[in-house]
Amino acid sequence: MNNNIESIELEEEELFEHYKFEVPKGQALLRIDKYLMGLIPNATRNKIQNAATDGNIFVNNATVKSNYKVKPFDIVTVMLSHPPFENHVLPENIPLNIVYEDDALLLVNKEPGLVVHPGHGNYTGTLVNALAFHFENLPMNSSERPGLVHRIDKDTSGLLVIAKTEAAMTHLAKQFEAKTTEREYVALVWGNVADDSGTIEGNLARHLKDRMQMAVFADPEIGKPAITHYKVLERFGYVTLVSCILETGRTHQIRAHMKHIGHPLFNDERYGGHLILKGTTFTKYKQFIENCFKALPRQALHAKTLGFVHPNTGKMMRFDTELPDDFKDCIEKWRNYSKSHHIEENE
Repeated sequence: MNNNIESIELEEEELFEHYKFEVPKGQALLRIDKYLMGLIPNATRNKIQNAATDGNIFVNNATVKSNYKVKPFDIVTVMLSHPPFENHVLPENIPLNIVYEDDALLLVNKEPGLVVHPGHGNYTGTLVNALAFHFENLPMNSSERPGLVHRIDKDTSGLLVIAKTEAAMTHLAKQFEAKTTEREYVALVWGNVADDSGTIEGNLARHLKDRMQMAVFADPEIGKPAITHYKVLERFGYVTLVSCILETGRTHQIRAHMKHIGHPLFNDERYGGHLILKGTTFTKYKQFIENCFKALPRQALHAKTLGFVHPNTGKMMRFDTELPDDFKDCIEKWRNYSKSHHIEENE
Protein backbone atom coordinates (compact mmCIF):
# COMPACT_ATOMS: atom_id res chain seq x y z
CA MET A 1 0.00 0.00 0.00
CA ASN A 2 2.73 2.41 0.92
CA ASN A 3 4.49 1.78 -2.39
CA ASN A 4 1.34 2.74 -4.29
CA ILE A 5 0.98 5.98 -2.33
CA GLU A 6 4.64 6.79 -2.99
CA SER A 7 4.29 6.25 -6.73
CA ILE A 8 1.19 8.45 -6.88
CA GLU A 9 3.06 11.25 -5.09
CA LEU A 10 5.94 11.00 -7.56
CA GLU A 11 3.60 11.12 -10.53
CA GLU A 12 1.96 14.26 -9.18
CA GLU A 13 5.23 15.98 -8.32
CA GLU A 14 5.13 19.62 -9.40
CA LEU A 15 7.54 20.62 -12.13
CA PHE A 16 8.95 24.12 -12.56
CA GLU A 17 9.92 25.71 -15.86
CA HIS A 18 13.65 26.43 -15.99
CA TYR A 19 14.23 27.09 -19.69
CA LYS A 20 12.00 27.74 -22.69
CA PHE A 21 13.15 28.19 -26.28
CA GLU A 22 11.48 28.56 -29.65
CA VAL A 23 13.49 26.89 -32.39
CA PRO A 24 14.18 29.50 -35.09
CA LYS A 25 12.98 29.14 -38.67
CA GLY A 26 16.39 28.36 -40.18
CA GLN A 27 17.40 25.59 -37.76
CA ALA A 28 18.42 22.29 -39.41
CA LEU A 29 17.30 19.02 -37.81
CA LEU A 30 19.45 18.48 -34.71
CA ARG A 31 19.29 16.11 -31.73
CA ILE A 32 17.71 17.90 -28.79
CA ASP A 33 20.59 17.05 -26.42
CA LYS A 34 23.06 18.72 -28.80
CA TYR A 35 20.69 21.64 -29.37
CA LEU A 36 20.26 22.34 -25.64
CA MET A 37 24.00 22.04 -24.97
CA GLY A 38 24.50 25.16 -27.07
CA LEU A 39 21.78 27.10 -25.25
CA ILE A 40 22.14 26.24 -21.56
CA PRO A 41 25.38 27.54 -19.98
CA ASN A 42 27.55 24.91 -18.28
CA ALA A 43 25.21 22.08 -19.31
CA THR A 44 26.75 18.72 -20.20
CA ARG A 45 25.26 16.30 -22.69
CA ASN A 46 25.03 13.70 -19.92
CA LYS A 47 22.94 16.02 -17.70
CA ILE A 48 20.61 16.83 -20.58
CA GLN A 49 20.19 13.14 -21.44
CA ASN A 50 19.40 12.39 -17.79
CA ALA A 51 16.79 15.16 -17.78
CA ALA A 52 15.20 13.61 -20.88
CA THR A 53 15.24 10.15 -19.27
CA ASP A 54 13.50 11.63 -16.22
CA GLY A 55 10.79 13.07 -18.48
CA ASN A 56 11.81 16.68 -17.85
CA ILE A 57 12.29 17.82 -21.45
CA PHE A 58 9.20 18.77 -23.42
CA VAL A 59 8.66 19.73 -27.05
CA ASN A 60 5.31 21.35 -27.80
CA ASN A 61 4.12 20.24 -24.34
CA ALA A 62 4.99 16.54 -24.89
CA THR A 63 7.95 14.73 -23.30
CA VAL A 64 10.71 13.67 -25.67
CA LYS A 65 13.80 11.45 -25.55
CA SER A 66 17.31 12.82 -26.00
CA ASN A 67 17.47 11.59 -29.61
CA TYR A 68 14.47 13.71 -30.65
CA LYS A 69 15.45 16.04 -33.50
CA VAL A 70 14.30 19.62 -33.12
CA LYS A 71 12.77 21.38 -36.09
CA PRO A 72 11.85 25.02 -36.79
CA PHE A 73 9.18 26.55 -34.55
CA ASP A 74 9.32 23.75 -31.94
CA ILE A 75 8.74 25.05 -28.41
CA VAL A 76 11.34 23.37 -26.19
CA THR A 77 10.84 23.50 -22.42
CA VAL A 78 13.06 22.13 -19.65
CA MET A 79 11.11 21.41 -16.46
CA LEU A 80 12.67 20.38 -13.12
CA SER A 81 11.25 19.38 -9.74
CA HIS A 82 12.55 22.47 -7.94
CA PRO A 83 12.00 26.18 -8.63
CA PRO A 84 14.74 27.99 -10.58
CA PHE A 85 17.47 29.09 -8.19
CA GLU A 86 17.35 32.63 -9.56
CA ASN A 87 13.89 32.98 -8.03
CA HIS A 88 15.46 32.65 -4.58
CA VAL A 89 17.40 35.89 -4.39
CA LEU A 90 19.79 36.02 -1.47
CA PRO A 91 20.40 39.61 -0.31
CA GLU A 92 24.14 40.36 -0.41
CA ASN A 93 26.03 43.41 0.81
CA ILE A 94 27.59 44.27 -2.55
CA PRO A 95 28.43 47.98 -3.03
CA LEU A 96 26.38 49.83 -5.64
CA ASN A 97 27.58 52.87 -7.58
CA ILE A 98 24.33 54.87 -7.47
CA VAL A 99 24.47 58.00 -9.63
CA TYR A 100 20.88 59.13 -8.99
CA GLU A 101 17.99 58.10 -6.75
CA ASP A 102 14.48 59.29 -5.89
CA ASP A 103 11.23 57.69 -4.68
CA ALA A 104 10.46 56.11 -8.06
CA LEU A 105 13.78 54.91 -9.44
CA LEU A 106 17.53 54.82 -9.23
CA LEU A 107 20.40 54.86 -11.73
CA VAL A 108 23.32 52.48 -11.22
CA ASN A 109 26.68 52.70 -12.98
CA LYS A 110 27.47 48.98 -13.27
CA GLU A 111 31.08 47.95 -13.07
CA PRO A 112 32.45 45.40 -15.57
CA GLY A 113 32.36 41.80 -14.39
CA LEU A 114 29.16 42.22 -12.37
CA VAL A 115 26.38 39.89 -13.57
CA VAL A 116 23.03 41.72 -13.66
CA HIS A 117 20.73 38.93 -12.48
CA PRO A 118 21.08 35.37 -11.12
CA GLY A 119 21.07 32.58 -13.65
CA HIS A 120 22.63 29.22 -14.39
CA GLY A 121 26.09 29.23 -12.82
CA ASN A 122 25.66 32.67 -11.24
CA TYR A 123 23.19 32.36 -8.37
CA THR A 124 24.97 34.85 -6.10
CA GLY A 125 27.12 37.95 -6.41
CA THR A 126 24.85 39.68 -8.94
CA LEU A 127 23.39 43.18 -9.18
CA VAL A 128 19.98 41.77 -8.19
CA ASN A 129 21.49 40.26 -5.02
CA ALA A 130 22.89 43.70 -4.20
CA LEU A 131 19.53 45.39 -4.89
CA ALA A 132 17.77 42.89 -2.59
CA PHE A 133 20.16 43.89 0.21
CA HIS A 134 19.94 47.67 -0.25
CA PHE A 135 16.21 47.99 -1.07
CA GLU A 136 13.04 46.35 0.23
CA ASN A 137 9.97 45.44 -1.80
CA LEU A 138 11.29 46.27 -5.26
CA PRO A 139 8.65 45.53 -7.94
CA MET A 140 9.08 42.36 -10.02
CA ASN A 141 9.44 42.53 -13.78
CA SER A 142 7.83 40.01 -16.15
CA SER A 143 10.71 37.58 -15.46
CA GLU A 144 10.26 37.84 -11.68
CA ARG A 145 13.45 39.87 -11.25
CA PRO A 146 13.22 42.72 -8.74
CA GLY A 147 13.65 46.25 -10.06
CA LEU A 148 15.11 45.39 -13.47
CA VAL A 149 13.73 47.33 -16.42
CA HIS A 150 16.55 46.36 -18.81
CA ARG A 151 19.94 44.67 -18.58
CA ILE A 152 23.48 44.84 -19.94
CA ASP A 153 26.00 42.01 -20.32
CA LYS A 154 28.27 40.92 -17.48
CA ASP A 155 31.42 42.43 -19.01
CA THR A 156 29.75 45.57 -20.33
CA SER A 157 29.98 48.55 -17.97
CA GLY A 158 27.61 51.48 -17.61
CA LEU A 159 24.17 52.81 -16.78
CA LEU A 160 21.10 50.85 -15.73
CA VAL A 161 17.79 52.28 -14.50
CA ILE A 162 16.10 50.39 -11.65
CA ALA A 163 12.39 50.79 -10.83
CA LYS A 164 11.42 51.19 -7.16
CA THR A 165 7.63 51.10 -7.60
CA GLU A 166 5.16 49.08 -9.69
CA ALA A 167 4.06 52.27 -11.47
CA ALA A 168 7.65 53.17 -12.35
CA MET A 169 8.33 49.63 -13.59
CA THR A 170 5.30 49.73 -15.91
CA HIS A 171 6.02 53.27 -17.17
CA LEU A 172 9.72 52.62 -17.86
CA ALA A 173 9.11 49.20 -19.42
CA LYS A 174 6.66 50.78 -21.88
CA GLN A 175 9.30 53.35 -22.87
CA PHE A 176 11.87 50.65 -23.60
CA GLU A 177 9.27 48.67 -25.54
CA ALA A 178 8.22 51.75 -27.54
CA LYS A 179 11.91 52.55 -28.27
CA THR A 180 11.59 56.08 -26.87
CA THR A 181 14.52 55.82 -24.45
CA GLU A 182 17.88 57.30 -25.41
CA ARG A 183 20.80 54.91 -25.12
CA GLU A 184 24.35 55.61 -26.23
CA TYR A 185 27.20 53.12 -25.91
CA VAL A 186 30.89 53.67 -26.60
CA ALA A 187 32.76 50.78 -28.22
CA LEU A 188 36.29 50.13 -29.44
CA VAL A 189 36.13 47.93 -32.54
CA TRP A 190 38.67 46.18 -34.73
CA GLY A 191 39.53 47.77 -38.07
CA ASN A 192 39.16 51.20 -39.59
CA VAL A 193 35.42 51.83 -39.95
CA ALA A 194 34.98 53.17 -43.49
CA ASP A 195 32.13 55.64 -42.97
CA ASP A 196 32.09 58.39 -40.34
CA SER A 197 28.54 57.36 -39.48
CA GLY A 198 25.98 54.80 -40.52
CA THR A 199 23.07 52.56 -39.54
CA ILE A 200 23.12 48.79 -39.16
CA GLU A 201 19.80 47.03 -39.65
CA GLY A 202 19.22 43.31 -39.46
CA ASN A 203 17.13 40.83 -37.51
CA LEU A 204 18.94 39.19 -34.61
CA ALA A 205 18.48 35.57 -33.49
CA ARG A 206 20.63 32.83 -32.01
CA HIS A 207 23.50 31.78 -34.27
CA LEU A 208 22.56 28.48 -35.91
CA LYS A 209 25.91 26.84 -35.07
CA ASP A 210 27.17 28.72 -32.02
CA ARG A 211 24.12 29.11 -29.77
CA MET A 212 25.98 31.45 -27.37
CA GLN A 213 26.22 34.05 -30.13
CA MET A 214 23.56 36.19 -31.78
CA ALA A 215 23.67 36.57 -35.55
CA VAL A 216 22.10 38.78 -38.23
CA PHE A 217 19.53 37.17 -40.55
CA ALA A 218 18.26 38.59 -43.83
CA ASP A 219 15.01 36.63 -43.56
CA PRO A 220 12.50 38.96 -41.84
CA GLU A 221 10.72 35.96 -40.33
CA ILE A 222 13.80 34.92 -38.34
CA GLY A 223 14.63 36.73 -35.10
CA LYS A 224 13.69 40.21 -34.00
CA PRO A 225 14.32 43.53 -35.81
CA ALA A 226 17.37 45.44 -34.55
CA ILE A 227 18.70 48.88 -35.49
CA THR A 228 22.01 50.42 -34.39
CA HIS A 229 23.20 53.91 -35.41
CA TYR A 230 26.96 54.43 -35.15
CA LYS A 231 29.31 57.40 -35.39
CA VAL A 232 33.12 57.39 -35.41
CA LEU A 233 34.63 59.23 -32.43
CA GLU A 234 38.34 58.59 -33.00
CA ARG A 235 40.45 56.53 -35.40
CA PHE A 236 43.60 54.64 -34.42
CA GLY A 237 44.26 52.87 -37.73
CA TYR A 238 43.87 49.25 -36.66
CA VAL A 239 40.95 49.97 -34.29
CA THR A 240 38.22 52.62 -34.16
CA LEU A 241 36.40 54.24 -31.26
CA VAL A 242 32.69 54.52 -32.06
CA SER A 243 29.49 55.80 -30.48
CA CYS A 244 26.48 53.49 -30.91
CA ILE A 245 22.91 54.71 -30.47
CA LEU A 246 20.41 51.92 -29.91
CA GLU A 247 17.04 52.22 -31.60
CA THR A 248 16.18 48.72 -30.37
CA GLY A 249 17.66 46.83 -27.43
CA ARG A 250 18.25 43.20 -28.41
CA THR A 251 20.56 40.72 -26.70
CA HIS A 252 24.18 41.35 -27.78
CA GLN A 253 22.89 43.87 -30.34
CA ILE A 254 26.02 46.03 -30.68
CA ARG A 255 28.35 43.05 -30.42
CA ALA A 256 26.54 41.13 -33.16
CA HIS A 257 25.87 44.14 -35.41
CA MET A 258 29.47 45.37 -35.36
CA LYS A 259 30.76 41.87 -36.13
CA HIS A 260 28.24 41.66 -38.98
CA ILE A 261 29.80 44.70 -40.70
CA GLY A 262 33.31 43.32 -40.16
CA HIS A 263 34.27 45.19 -36.99
CA PRO A 264 34.04 42.93 -33.89
CA LEU A 265 34.46 44.61 -30.51
CA PHE A 266 38.03 44.73 -29.22
CA ASN A 267 38.68 41.79 -26.85
CA ASP A 268 35.18 40.36 -27.25
CA GLU A 269 35.97 36.67 -26.85
CA ARG A 270 32.50 35.41 -27.74
CA TYR A 271 32.54 37.21 -31.10
CA GLY A 272 36.19 36.68 -32.02
CA GLY A 273 37.50 40.07 -30.94
CA HIS A 274 40.04 38.50 -28.56
CA LEU A 275 42.20 37.61 -31.57
CA ILE A 276 44.54 40.00 -33.38
CA LEU A 277 42.34 40.88 -36.36
CA LYS A 278 44.25 43.87 -37.75
CA GLY A 279 47.82 45.13 -37.71
CA THR A 280 51.31 43.79 -38.28
CA THR A 281 52.99 40.44 -37.61
CA PHE A 282 55.81 42.03 -35.59
CA THR A 283 56.45 40.53 -32.16
CA LYS A 284 56.41 43.99 -30.57
CA TYR A 285 52.93 44.62 -31.99
CA LYS A 286 51.67 41.32 -30.61
CA GLN A 287 53.06 42.29 -27.21
CA PHE A 288 51.33 45.66 -27.46
CA ILE A 289 47.99 43.96 -28.14
CA GLU A 290 48.53 41.61 -25.19
CA ASN A 291 49.15 44.64 -22.98
CA CYS A 292 45.91 46.20 -24.25
CA PHE A 293 44.00 42.98 -23.52
CA LYS A 294 45.45 42.96 -20.00
CA ALA A 295 44.47 46.60 -19.48
CA LEU A 296 40.92 45.88 -20.71
CA PRO A 297 40.21 42.19 -19.94
CA ARG A 298 36.69 42.26 -21.44
CA GLN A 299 34.80 43.47 -24.50
CA ALA A 300 35.34 47.20 -25.06
CA LEU A 301 31.74 48.32 -24.51
CA HIS A 302 30.34 50.92 -22.11
CA ALA A 303 26.72 52.08 -21.68
CA LYS A 304 27.61 55.77 -21.50
CA THR A 305 24.34 57.71 -21.61
CA LEU A 306 20.72 56.92 -20.76
CA GLY A 307 17.67 59.12 -21.26
CA PHE A 308 14.01 58.54 -20.43
CA VAL A 309 10.85 60.30 -19.28
CA HIS A 310 10.52 60.26 -15.50
CA PRO A 311 7.44 58.17 -14.61
CA ASN A 312 6.26 60.64 -11.94
CA THR A 313 7.20 64.10 -13.23
CA GLY A 314 6.88 63.48 -16.97
CA LYS A 315 10.19 65.32 -17.51
CA MET A 316 12.94 64.02 -19.80
CA MET A 317 15.98 62.94 -17.79
CA ARG A 318 19.42 62.30 -19.27
CA PHE A 319 22.41 60.77 -17.50
CA ASP A 320 25.99 60.49 -18.67
CA THR A 321 28.97 58.55 -17.28
CA GLU A 322 32.69 58.68 -17.85
CA LEU A 323 34.40 55.70 -19.40
CA PRO A 324 35.78 53.38 -16.69
CA ASP A 325 39.52 53.35 -16.01
CA ASP A 326 40.22 50.08 -17.85
CA PHE A 327 38.57 51.42 -21.01
CA LYS A 328 40.36 54.79 -20.78
CA ASP A 329 43.70 53.04 -20.22
CA CYS A 330 43.22 50.92 -23.35
CA ILE A 331 42.23 53.93 -25.47
CA GLU A 332 45.27 55.87 -24.26
CA LYS A 333 47.54 52.96 -25.24
CA TRP A 334 46.07 52.95 -28.74
CA ARG A 335 46.24 56.74 -29.02
CA ASN A 336 49.95 56.71 -28.17
CA TYR A 337 50.67 53.72 -30.41
CA SER A 338 48.93 55.18 -33.45
CA LYS A 339 50.78 58.49 -33.05
CA SER A 340 54.21 56.97 -32.49
CA HIS A 341 53.87 54.45 -35.33
CA HIS A 342 52.15 56.84 -37.79
CA ILE A 343 49.50 54.28 -38.76
CA GLU A 344 47.75 55.27 -41.97
CA GLU A 345 43.96 55.33 -41.69
CA ASN A 346 43.57 53.16 -44.76
CA GLU A 347 45.78 50.34 -43.46
